[in-house]
Amino acid sequence: MNDLRIGFLGLGNVGGKLAGSLLRHRVDLTVRDLNSDLVADFVAQGAHAANSPKAMAERVDLLITCLPSPAATRAVLEGPDGVIAGLTPGKVWLEMSTTDQAEVIRLGALIAAKGGQAMDCPVSGGCHRAATGNIAIFAGGARETFEKVLPVLMILGRQILHTGPLGSASKLKVVTNYLCTVHLAALAEALTVCKVAGMDMNTAYEAIRISSGNSFVHETESQVILNGSRDIGFTMDLVIKDVGLFDQLAQELKVPLEISPLVLDIFKDGQRRYGPREHSPNIIKRLEEPCRVRVLGIGFPAEIVDDEPEADGYEVIPKGSSQ
Repeated sequence: MNDLRIGFLGLGNVGGKLAGSLLRHRVDLTVRDLNSDLVADFVAQGAHAANSPKAMAERVDLLITCLPSPAATRAVLEGPDGVIAGLTPGKVWLEMSTTDQAEVIRLGALIAAKGGQAMDCPVSGGCHRAATGNIAIFAGGARETFEKVLPVLMILGRQILHTGPLGSASKLKVVTNYLCTVHLAALAEALTVCKVAGMDMNTAYEAIRISSGNSFVHETESQVILNGSRDIGFTMDLVIKDVGLFDQLAQELKVPLEISPLVLDIFKDGQRRYGPREHSPNIIKRLEEPCRVRVLGIGFPAEIVDDEPEADGYEVIPKGSSQ
């Protein structure tokens, strides 16, 4: 690990925190982002900066992308000064964005044609757990490549699940993001009903938390809703992208969904009303406004912080697995 050179492309809400974990572990790290201030901050802490994706690929052994859309990844990899242009045999690309599984397979084939290896490794668990290295990581790709990069993944996250071939991790990630979004929409309705019914919102939060209605989404996103910041580090446009990918997958498989199209329409309406970069928990405003209420509690945090100490990462073995 000490002599492995890693490149990280995309220092946004999640990417910047993942790259920060690598920096904490004194990895030889090269970074790139369109925001020069983010790059300068990493350089001040000891990272290198790359002038282009191609230059980064030439310098490092393992390159990670964490970008907002499949189109952004495509541009970074396939552009004239892109990653693929600088790739040489034996190097590894990890796609940590939430993306289209067909696209990651297509790009993986281009990487393989240059003698490289590819894995899709999206993360799940929120920005607060990405910041502490305690996030979960799905990893799709050849088992041999997985074992090669596992030490790096165990720095970036706590629970590492090998999901199968390239593209399998991306499919599972859009499933989990869809489920998260469904519960956010349901919580917006539940919390608004509690408010209009005159319930104490702190009591309502605890009642849900200790009941069968609880979830990871409630314990995180409901808190920033009740604080009023609504800042979970995720925005309307990203919800629409992720749920859209899930809905697209279901349509390709001819699974006749009912809830997914409805949730997608709810967030498209939220984006029309409040803008694509509006915090996703502010979907509750669609209900607050006609009811003329503000769904707030007392003493809830403006943002979620992971209070668990950083722990060693480990591979999660599915039940019944021969691994």
